[in-house]
Amino acid sequence: MGATGVLLCVVLHFLHMVAQSSEKFTVTGLQRPVLAPLGGNVELSCQLSPPQQAQHMEIRWFRNRYREPVYLYRNGKDLHGETISKYVERTELLKDDIGKGKVTLRIFKLTADDDGSYHCVFKVGEFYEEHITEIKVTATSSVMYILMQPPNIKGVMLECHSGGWFPQPHMEWRDNKGNIIPATSKAHSQDENKLFNMTMMLLIEASTHRSVTCYLQNLLTHEEESISIVLSGCFLK
Repeated sequence: MGATGVLLCVVLHFLHMVAQSSEKFTVTGLQRPVLAPLGGNVELSCQLSPPQQAQHMEIRWFRNRYREPVYLYRNGKDLHGETISKYVERTELLKDDIGKGKVTLRIFKLTADDDGSYHCVFKVGEFYEEHITEIKVTATSSVMYILMQPPNIKGVMLECHSGGWFPQPHMEWRDNKGNIIPATSKAHSQDENKLFNMTMMLLIEASTHRSVTCYLQNLLTHEEESISIVLSGCFLK
């Protein structure tokens, strides 16, 4: 092939790229939330439609603010210096299928703070489209205990405690037949890692229940944990 032929190929390739760049597109991805365990990894994919090369595009993942990206790819480079610092060491962009317009954001070591929506933006010039995927971080704890206060004339006050849940779990008392017993009070708090600590109290009046169970459930994963206590008859006279 002569020099003229080579030049013609280069020009045709350039025109093809320009035509692709000017072609309108949409961005697709998962429509349902992604459940991911605390401390685990998650992958979020988004895809150009119609499929086309995306190496020349800007690809941005962000959460609440466009100018604070979780990940930024532009001009064929990963721009770690422009991303939120807490994500730099915990993210990577998988680009094996970028020639078909598909990329995948991988996030490592999930925390409760990673819970929420993620925007995937493909941009060419002034034109851009996005897709939003939601991560729901989950944590279920088996650490539970029941405290019993000294009995008085009203009965016995029980306190059930459990920590390390996300999101806030459902919590209830049950009798030995599985029936729900209305709690005397409930309270919750969040620690420095945004995990929920749960407290529930129950006043057992004389001769009402010989055993009770403190029951918790993660409403996203439906995982359950429980602890029971058998009350001595001497406390319930």
